[in-house]
Amino acid sequence: MNELVQYTSADKYAIITLSNGKVNAISHEVIDSLNTLLDKAEQEKKIVILTGQPGMFSAGYDLKSMTTSHEAALELVTKGSKLSHRMLSFPFPIIAACTGHAIAKGAFLLLSTDYRLGTEGAFKIGLNEVMIGMTMHNAGIEIAKGRLAPVYFERSVNNSEIYNPKDAVTAGFLDKIVPESHLLPTAIKIAEMFASLNPKAHAATKLKVRQNYLASLEEAIKQDLVDGLHPPTK
Repeated sequence: MNELVQYTSADKYAIITLSNGKVNAISHEVIDSLNTLLDKAEQEKKIVILTGQPGMFSAGYDLKSMTTSHEAALELVTKGSKLSHRMLSFPFPIIAACTGHAIAKGAFLLLSTDYRLGTEGAFKIGLNEVMIGMTMHNAGIEIAKGRLAPVYFERSVNNSEIYNPKDAVTAGFLDKIVPESHLLPTAIKIAEMFASLNPKAHAATKLKVRQNYLASLEEAIKQDLVDGLHPPTK
């Protein structure tokens, strides 16, 4: 399997680990690998734990692709938005075990999972698009609106407010934080708890709860193709 993303299978869950350089950049290859491994987890009927490297969950999209051209940026962002839609409608629970910094698409990946576990430390979590000169895309707005606490939605999207892990729980990026050494063991315990859910009921209820949200996200992805993007400058 592609070394950019690793897959470890256990009895009731699978761990998918991002390992693309020091910032865990989300590239075309990483998204392709994630989709392939989600296919595998779905076939194996496994709960997914998505995690990163020590100190770094992901700093977002691969900047080389984002700054090559407007077309290249739009292609990558569209692919990433479709990945989020897929994760939000995935039939089995997805747990994020956030190992550290989670910026831009890294933070959006957190918002695309069912349970977000973070680690204590001097880490930055948030959406920095406006800060780096990128007008927030429609799909990003929808993902954020659906998962962030309402009072933090505009602060996070319009103002690029970045949070430490504790404040990221209040804002809605994370559900709980634990010491670093407890991160993966706690994520595994949560996965084992989720294994007691009826899988058909979970999948059907998730789609029912998120029906309007997923429809709005689908429309936003289409609108981004019409509007185009204003990617960050080099």
